[in-house]
Amino acid sequence: MASSTDSPDAHQDLLASSSTLQIDWSWKKWQSRVSLASEPSNPIYIIHYSAWRSSHIIVKSASSGTTIGTGTLHAISINADYTVHGRKGKLKALKRWKTEYTHLSDAYATGSSPATMRWTSSSNFRTWDFICLDEQQMPVAKFSANWWAIKNTASIEFLGPKATSEAARDEIVVTGLTLFNCMVLRVNNLGSLFGAVFARPGPIKEGEQGEIGKKTGDETRKDV
Repeated sequence: MASSTDSPDAHQDLLASSSTLQIDWSWKKWQSRVSLASEPSNPIYIIHYSAWRSSHIIVKSASSGTTIGTGTLHAISINADYTVHGRKGKLKALKRWKTEYTHLSDAYATGSSPATMRWTSSSNFRTWDFICLDEQQMPVAKFSANWWAIKNTASIEFLGPKATSEAARDEIVVTGLTLFNCMVLRVNNLGSLFGAVFARPGPIKEGEQGEIGKKTGDETRKDV
């Protein structure tokens, strides 16, 4: 008999009952899975990684296989691009040499305009943390990776009144994974050093948004 957690509705019930997700990088080559920390055997998202596709990170629903979002990194630019449910967005550096990024959020918006979010970072000998702050500079999520277990697990802790919001979680999973991989690329890529030198850091301006917020039309894609 199938487990009660096999259905999409059951997965959503599990998602709403906890504020911490676990990322398992050791699950399969070029793939990882994201589950509740309390239910590691029942993934909510499957993450596909590729160095050769235009979207280097593809986040899919584990239950339906549909695409939740994508992340795109750049060999030289220190900014990154992403989509969430087909809507385009940008993770833009606010500083050249310090990990501080911004993105425009639909999930955390309180009015008709997207909310301006800010990502900061802290690290020590063991962990690398990325903190997402809302427009009131209150933390809404923390992405934590262990330096010595980077191929195994990481966690995303959700905070505040939208800690159990499905839309907020989808957005943070996509942007958090994209930012983390962007910083891993920056640390290991000489091209990013030149990108930082010539970058124009700062808030996302209206003219820079371009196609941000426009539907891509591939949000239900099931191919890898």
